[in-house]
Amino acid sequence: MNKELVIRSSSSAVDFALLKDGRLIELHKEEDGNKFNVGDIYIANIRKTVSGLNAAFVNVGYEKDAFLHYHDLGPKLPTLLSYIKRVSTGKLKDYSLNNFPFEKDIDKNGKITDVLKQKQSVLVQIAKEPISTKGPRISSELSIAGRYIVLVPFSDRISISQKIESNEEKARLKRLVQSIRPKGFGVIVRTVAQGVMVAELDKDLQNLVDKWATMSKKIQGAHHPSKVLGEMNRASSILRDIFNDSFTGITVDDETLYYQIKDYVSEIAPKKESIVKLYKSPTPIFEKFGIERQIKTSFGKTVSMSKGAYLVIEHTEALHVVDVNSGNRSNKAKNQEDTALEVNMIAASEMARQLSLRDMGGIIVVDFIDMNNADNRRKLFNHLKEEMKDDRAKHKILPPSKFGLIQITRQRVRPEMNIKTREENPNGAGGEIEAPIVMVQKLEGKLDKILKSGKTKVTLHAHPFVAAFLTKGFPSIRSKWFLEHKKWVKIIPRDAYTYLEYRFVDKSGEEINI
Repeated sequence: MNKELVIRSSSSAVDFALLKDGRLIELHKEEDGNKFNVGDIYIANIRKTVSGLNAAFVNVGYEKDAFLHYHDLGPKLPTLLSYIKRVSTGKLKDYSLNNFPFEKDIDKNGKITDVLKQKQSVLVQIAKEPISTKGPRISSELSIAGRYIVLVPFSDRISISQKIESNEEKARLKRLVQSIRPKGFGVIVRTVAQGVMVAELDKDLQNLVDKWATMSKKIQGAHHPSKVLGEMNRASSILRDIFNDSFTGITVDDETLYYQIKDYVSEIAPKKESIVKLYKSPTPIFEKFGIERQIKTSFGKTVSMSKGAYLVIEHTEALHVVDVNSGNRSNKAKNQEDTALEVNMIAASEMARQLSLRDMGGIIVVDFIDMNNADNRRKLFNHLKEEMKDDRAKHKILPPSKFGLIQITRQRVRPEMNIKTREENPNGAGGEIEAPIVMVQKLEGKLDKILKSGKTKVTLHAHPFVAAFLTKGFPSIRSKWFLEHKKWVKIIPRDAYTYLEYRFVDKSGEEINI
């Protein structure tokens, strides 16, 4: 498995495409105007508490107040408030928490009005970016993420990632972290810490403690609201979270960003520094790596899969609904149950990719093709869980219901990646149509079924623009078809056709419908 990160920079945004064996699996965008990133810490004021919601609304500088629920306060809130007060007034100069007295934890079933008051100063962390009409969701249970560990102030707990399966490795990491953990701070050990030596863990830990001290210095005299600790830039944060030995390339088309990333990689993985490359070709970087084409064909309402199957993805205010379709195709499977299982397994793999690619969150309901065999339903469920194993967002998958539905909940912390894949109708008829590249992909899928069905002397009638696109260049798309199927497809341009109209006909001139 090879992973590549391709980064495209423009004047207003930076796009990050993560490829797995050449296939797009994640797409992120960092925009200059985005002031509220997950992980940012703000010093802010409580605007009002609402006992009915058991929550507070906090002014963090966004047009709508941030929402802080009682359960997001964290048990150590009194200690945090005491720390803020002493640092703000200049009474505390030692930010190490070595000798800082801890207050009694708040009652987990208490009321917001018992612990917070209007205009009170509080440190909060962005847990969910502003989405739709809602302001940011925040927490006062602070954490500072590093490469191998996460630092949790006002705690004494050591937690090890559940994704580390070896009990021996868990015990080793816990023992090492216990020996270097500063007093007053808890530590969460991340999955990438497997096999890492104590010197690397200590270096990461000291870096996080320094960040805490720098943040604390900003509190005294800080304007309310203001950011006192910003999450690192998106490129570095993505690398921090996903970088491992399977990475074979990081390509970026901006020189400044190239040096930033090269410095960061040399710090976290010196042996991998050489995989960072500066892209200088006149061909746009996303075109060169085939990413633009994958974006166009992956973000529409209909998503094509192998063997003619496809997904239909609908978005509503409450949830996402996905329908799995087998398509009109010939299949060599012995019976309908085998066909259903085959299509459902393909759909499960694509569904896992789509969730990560679009960063879909909330409730997702997938209507798989009905299967009567309980073993097949179990096989599908286990396959979907395995495919989503590497998904970094917290998620939960329920087994198939009696109706064949699988329900998924997935953590939503950022607005969903939504890319427009429809274009203005070039025929002058008004409205919008699917992007031409999507049409070509459908055309290729239909041709694949026609040629595999044994048809000979196939002719394609298409608009002159489409015909030219398929026949020009070397090797042309038609040449690639010949190499794959060992059959030549005659292409005839038809002036009377609309832009996206096409027909396949056999040697007798009859239209082929498969």
